[in-house]
Parts: sequence; structure tokens; C-alpha cells
Amino acid sequence: MAAADGPLRFATPQPLDHDELSAGARTAPRPSRLGEPLPRTSKRTAAALESLGIGSLGDLLEHLPFRHEDRREARPIASLAPGEQATVIADVRRIARRRTRGRVSLVEATVVDDGGTMKAVWFNQPWVADKLPSGTRVVLHGRADTRRRNSFVVSTYEVAPGVTAEDVGAEGLTPIYPATEGVTSDRLRELVKRARPLERESVEALPALMRASQGLPERAAALDAVHFPEDELETELARRRLAFEELLVLELEYLARRHAREESLAAAELPATDALVREWVKSLPFRLTRDQQRAAADIDADLASGRPMQRLLMGEVGSGKTVVALHAMLRARENDRQAALMAPTETLAEQHLGTLDRLLGGHLPIALLTSSTPPARRRDVLARLDSGELGMVVGTHALIEESVEFRDLALVVVDEQHRFGVRQRSALEDKAPPGLSPHVLHLTATPIPRTFRLMRYGDLDCTVLRGLPAGRRPVDTHVVDGARGRERAYERAREEIAAGRQVFVVCPLVEESDTLQARAATAEAERLARTDFRQQRVELIHGQMAARRKAEAMRAFASGEADVLVATSVIEVGIDVPNATVMLVESAERYGVSQLHQLRGRVGRGEHAGLCILFGDPSLPRLRALAEESDGFKLAEVDLAIRGAGEVLGTRQHGERELRVARLPDDIPLLERAHELAEGILVQDPHLEEPEHALLDAVRAARFGTRAERIAA
Repeated sequence: MAAADGPLRFATPQPLDHDELSAGARTAPRPSRLGEPLPRTSKRTAAALESLGIGSLGDLLEHLPFRHEDRREARPIASLAPGEQATVIADVRRIARRRTRGRVSLVEATVVDDGGTMKAVWFNQPWVADKLPSGTRVVLHGRADTRRRNSFVVSTYEVAPGVTAEDVGAEGLTPIYPATEGVTSDRLRELVKRARPLERESVEALPALMRASQGLPERAAALDAVHFPEDELETELARRRLAFEELLVLELEYLARRHAREESLAAAELPATDALVREWVKSLPFRLTRDQQRAAADIDADLASGRPMQRLLMGEVGSGKTVVALHAMLRARENDRQAALMAPTETLAEQHLGTLDRLLGGHLPIALLTSSTPPARRRDVLARLDSGELGMVVGTHALIEESVEFRDLALVVVDEQHRFGVRQRSALEDKAPPGLSPHVLHLTATPIPRTFRLMRYGDLDCTVLRGLPAGRRPVDTHVVDGARGRERAYERAREEIAAGRQVFVVCPLVEESDTLQARAATAEAERLARTDFRQQRVELIHGQMAARRKAEAMRAFASGEADVLVATSVIEVGIDVPNATVMLVESAERYGVSQLHQLRGRVGRGEHAGLCILFGDPSLPRLRALAEESDGFKLAEVDLAIRGAGEVLGTRQHGERELRVARLPDDIPLLERAHELAEGILVQDPHLEEPEHALLDAVRAARFGTRAERIAA
């Protein structure tokens, strides 16, 4: 890194005056060689690079290493500690290839230096045995095996006749890149070194005053340090600088989408006339919680604004999201408009219909539309929606079919919206009258940490239901393993059945296959009916069953005719059987924290306490967390800390690529600061039209598209 760049650091952030943002204006980016294609390579290498998303010199420089190996000094064999990453200079004595019992190709070489001997091991690289005959001097980079003494797993190596320990330090911290078949990390490193002079042409999107206030180096300096740092601290600080820019651009995009929607789109005004809602609230057999009242007030303000609502209603299992959603749907009916609720599965849609009908007391018509709706009933529902006679409908993906037309759709409620793709959600929204966008209320029972909401739902307003209805108690949760623990679990379940209550048994997702999961549930239902619950009535439900058979099984369980319901995770959300008090989850380690939390939320919904027993390893952090914590929002933070954010912007759900540089939850402070700065920038310059923001907007547009495309999103 050039000395002129100054030290690479993160200074204590200084307040950034909005008036200062007008200084340091920049012009649009000049043409750059970064867009040029890569130097000529073989077809095989070119195809491999393309599979990594590398098609230009700029792509190559943005392909960042995921770690660095310390090659600043060579270590004697005798000094290596188990698990230590090191560089070793040694001579090959013997080398041979073989296959393990699992048919893994293995090359083992006996290597020596002045002080010791060890076994060097290469996995799945059989050609190495032909390239390193006895007597070859090699520089090995890798890690000392933690399980086998005097064994060294090699990541990369060089044949280096006559090399000494004094020669090794020149390579320093060596970047290790994500690679693939056809192009190795070493080859990528060579290509990056050749493109290194072009780092100076990297677009500097951050205004100078912002960089100064945040203690950020120039982008080119950070890019160089990420690839070829002088020490570990430098590479981490450089990564954080690039991560900050990535998060800032993301937050600007989400907030700008919201602003664009508010400026450019109109929705039907749905003022609170109380022609329906007031009397409906009075008729409920319970009082709305304070959180529900606040959520209803937020939604009322949105509906009356004339701008399309995009609100995420997030709440614990049993916190009353359905009641709030019905409140919004009735506001649409008060104004002689239509409302639709879309659920991801038929089972959940049917449950919603039953719940809404019960809450309405049968006083207002509401219908169900799924792929299993009989033809005659389907024709009737479609005709009534088209004429406006039917004001409220619950359905699945069937609602977005071309044949479904609404007279005046004004409100869309999307339950478990993360299970729908962008196009599926927008297809329902497109059924609003020409020139108007519908109000959209997204529901989720998966608690989401605030920082994660900034990432995935940054363009939505969020309302949280934290309180539970009066009388609801936390579900007692235990993690058990072993035959004795399992026997006692079944005994407790039978005790509950004997007391007149019911039991769920959930089978694991063996593979990403509904068919295999259905087989597992079927086999378990048959086994339990023969053994542990042979005196009880066992029913089965899974996603591969015919809709009629699923409805029959749910009716039998909901009515109390069946004591035990064996199911797949199809019952994860929406199933409401107040008499069910026990949840048994097989192979609980196969589920995530939020999924397990939702599963246990299926029990204890009535007057009796709930019991959840997870069959799994009690030492697993996520299972231990479930046993110790009942607050779903705290569990969400635990889950984020354990697993990381992963693909925060899933391509299936959001049409955007994952974060390349930022790491959550480690970079949460950067995310918070980026969000704060993005809000400040857009207050002063809502369309990023000021000269100092031209490059920032260019980077944003390159990733997310034009402003017109943003409005459409």
C-alpha cells in the first residue's frame, strides 16, 4: 500500500453534518480498464473463471480471498503444534498414493528437515505422487493434523530446489481464494498480481468528507490490502472498509426503494370509518393486547395515507398477528374494497380460513381458494370476486392465477412471506385496479433481529408484537437422548393423553425432499401405532398427501377424535389445536432454532401448559438455547450468533446476490452506522442527484438497477 494513502484504520466516527455532504463533489466515473476481459487463458480456465463470476479484470480484483496463509517464515518440523498453520521446508524421502475405505484419494509423503520427520498428506490430488520423486526439496503450506501426530495436511506446495528458510519470508501473508475445478487459488493469485496496478482505477464511491469522518482509507488502498496485506490487522481493517461501503450501498438501496414507492405510487385511501371494526372489536371474547392496539393504529395510519403500505408485522407464535391482519382486512371492507390473504400451504390457508371465520362470528362472507378447490366452488368464488360480492378471500398460490380477477383489491396480506418469491408476491399485488397499488401487510412468526431486518427487510416498515395474550405461558422444553429419556418422554405424552389432551410428533427433514420426508413420517406413524401409542388413536399428515386426506386428518385431530398427530414440518405454522399440549420432535438437530421455536408454539395454546421434548444431543448450542430461552426474539439473536447471516439476501426470495465482504453478526456495528448514514444522505439528497453522490449512485445502480427499476421493485 502506498505511503501516501496514510494508515489504514477505523477512526472514532465523527458526527457528519449534512451541510458538509455538499463538499467534495465528484463526477461520474471515467471509462476504466477494469471492464476489459481477462488476459487470454485456456478454454478450461476461462470456463472455470466464469463459474466464479469472473469475466473481467474488475471482477478479478473484486474476487476477494477468504483467508491468508502466513508464509513469512518457515517452521521446523519438530516445533509444529497440532492444528497449527505453518510453512515447512523439507526434502521428500518416500511418496505413495492410496485410497481410503471411503474411496478418497490420498497421497502420503515422508518428508524430513534438519530436525525431524513427518508425514505430508494431500487429499484428492493423486498426480502429486508423480511430481515429487524422492529427493525433491519442497515448500509446504498447510496445517499440522490435530488427530494424527507428525502428520501435516498440505493445502499448497512449491518445488524449490536449494531454497532455505531465509528465502521464504518474501511471500508474506498469502491470499487463499475461493477456487473451483479448472482454476486453483495459486492461479488466481497470479492473475490478481498481474491485475494489481489497476486497483487505482477502482471506483471511489464514498465522498471524501465521509471517509474522513469515518476514518476510512481510499477504496484502492483497501482493495490492495485485502489481497496483499502486510499483517493480519491490515487485512481485517481493509475488509471492514469494503464491507462498510457494501452495507452503505445496500441500506441506500432499501431506503431509496421506500422513498420511491412513497413518491411514485398511489393506493386507495382506506380511512377508519368504524362501520365494521368498532363493533367487531367489541364482539371479540378477549381484549386486544397493547401491542395489537399499537399495530392496528400503525396500519390504520398507513391505510389512510393514500400511499401503498408495505409493513412487516412480526410476532411470536400466538401473539395475535391474525387478529391484527383481520382488523386491516375489515378496514378495506368498510371502504367497500376487497382484501386477500395468501398463505404458503393449503393446510395453513385452511387454518386461516377457520380462524378468520371464527373471529368474524360468521357475520361476513369469506371464502377459500386453493388448487384443490372443487371446480363448481371455484367458479362461484371467481365470479363473486370479479363482481365485488365477495370482499375477503383466503388462498394459496392459486390466488395469483390469471383467471382470478378482483373488482377492487385494496389490501393484500401475505403470511410467512419469506416462503414466496418476489414474482409470486408481486403477481397478487398486480391484481389491484389500474393506476393503484394495493396496501401490503407481510406477516411472519419468525422473530428477526433488528440488524437482520435492516438487511432483509430494509424497505419495509416494521411492527413487532412482543406480548402474548393473557393466560399464555411459556412451553416447558427439554432436550433428551438415549433410550431411557425417550421412554420417559413417551410416558409423559401418554399421561397427557390420559388427562384428555393431545400430542404432536414431528419427523425430521431427512433430505431436501418432500417425498422422503413423507416416507419418514409414514414409517414413524406406523411404528408408534404398533408400539408406544398402540392404545391411542394415531393420525398422519404430510405435504405429499391429497388435500382431502390432509383435511380429514386435521379434522380428526382438531376435533379430538385422534390423540396423536404424526406430521412433517407442514404443521410448523398456523396449526391451532388448543387441546394439544405435547410436542415431540425427532432428530431435532436437523432443524433450525426458529423452526423449532415455531414447532413448540403449536402446543400450550389453550388452558393447559405445554411441553416440548426435543430428541437430540443436549450439548448442541442451539438445542441448549431452546431449552433455556422462551423469548423468540432473544433466540433469534442466539441463532444469528451461532450460524451467522449466511445468504442474507437469498436469490430465491429477493433476486439479489449474497454479501461478498460483510460478515454478520461480526459487522453489526458497521451495519448500524451504514443505516444511520444512509438515512442522513437521503434526507439531504433523496435521489442521490448531488454531484458528491454521483459515484455512490453509480455503484448502487450497477448492483441494483436504475431508479425506474427500483420503483418497480
